[in-house]
Amino acid sequence: MLRFLVLILILANGLYFAWSDGLLRAYGYGPAPQNEPQRAAQQIRPESLHVMSPAEFSRVKTQAQADSAPKECLQAGPFDDAQMAVARRALESALAQGSWQFDSVHMSERWIVYMGKFPNADAMVKKRAELAVMNLVAQPLTNPDLEPGFSLGGFDTQAAAAAELSRLTSQRGIRTAKVVRERAQGDQNQLKLPALTAEQKNRLNDIKPALAGRTLKPCG
Repeated sequence: MLRFLVLILILANGLYFAWSDGLLRAYGYGPAPQNEPQRAAQQIRPESLHVMSPAEFSRVKTQAQADSAPKECLQAGPFDDAQMAVARRALESALAQGSWQFDSVHMSERWIVYMGKFPNADAMVKKRAELAVMNLVAQPLTNPDLEPGFSLGGFDTQAAAAAELSRLTSQRGIRTAKVVRERAQGDQNQLKLPALTAEQKNRLNDIKPALAGRTLKPCG
């Protein structure tokens, strides 16, 4: 009986040694592996892994916040070639390359019923109030060369604008308006700033004198 127990213990120790050493893994028995060399073989370009310093992490975080911040698209124009050259120099010194662009756009001719130029801002405010009483809306101009003034309507042809002026004169008693061409037909340059951050918008104050009186407006 004692010999049988000793034999059992020897066999149990042998089986445990074979199990713990992985000799029985081919039969589906063995301890869980403590290392996973196959994962190292599955790595893709491990040499490209880079641990960032605190300064690098701060720069990346700041850039990520800037990329996710709300952005606004603004545009201005039209500019002739000389005006575009002046504006381009100002933009290059104030904003990063790629944050603005000049597009060539074809502009159709536009005629307006025009009131102006007014001698001062007070005179223009007074005239606006008079028109409001008559249920007429003074519309802003797109040509800064006609400021200070406003439009009572825009048209594709001179004849259409003249007909509107005749109607306003006979039916509304308008006496000081006239027909002028607000914009000539042809290719002109349009400034576009497609994705401005709040910080970039603050820099635009520095370039406004170089925009030839053109106003930055939301992209339409």
